[in-house]
Amino acid sequence: MKVRMLVVGPVATNCYIVRCEETGEAIVIDPGDEGERILEAVREEKAKVKYVVNTHGHIDHIGANDPVRKALKAPLLIHRLDAEALEKPELNLSMFFWSELRASGPDRTLEDGDEIAFGRVKLKVLHTPGHTPGSICLLSDDVIFTGDTLFAGSIGRTDMPGGSFQRLIHSLRHRIMPLPDGLKVYPGHGPETLLGYEKQVNPYLRSL
Repeated sequence: MKVRMLVVGPVATNCYIVRCEETGEAIVIDPGDEGERILEAVREEKAKVKYVVNTHGHIDHIGANDPVRKALKAPLLIHRLDAEALEKPELNLSMFFWSELRASGPDRTLEDGDEIAFGRVKLKVLHTPGHTPGSICLLSDDVIFTGDTLFAGSIGRTDMPGGSFQRLIHSLRHRIMPLPDGLKVYPGHGPETLLGYEKQVNPYLRSL
């Protein structure tokens, strides 16, 4: 599995192109902005994109959904509880920041425990509500894409519509803390990190 990260948009969102090195099949995670740049990276990687996946429904993670999925002819996947946010500016937060976004609805909604398979790669969906009701992480044997659930040294905000600090702490305690220390963490913003390191230094995990 090869992971390419692009930092896109005005709030520096991490968009990931995750490719099976044996087959070339891939997914795009969180195309938040700069759709043409994302598509150029897909071409450079010679990736055959099977799905576009949102870790949650905020504007900075979904902003380029429509042009990217249209160009790639790839189905869009998002958790059931965040699907409504794609089309509602008050839920995807676009009405509070820049121009209102009403993106197209998903081709498929996700639930906890689902698998997203491309080539020989399988990512397991972990429902980790708190930042949003439908926030998810995507887990393989050695990496986890955490969206805005967990960052290097911090966690996602919970002071926006649909956010809940209590739910996020519950997700961290019961879904993230039991995972292996050796997992590489690819967050929705900021640098990559290791889960074991975060358990030692991240103040929100150290207290659990």
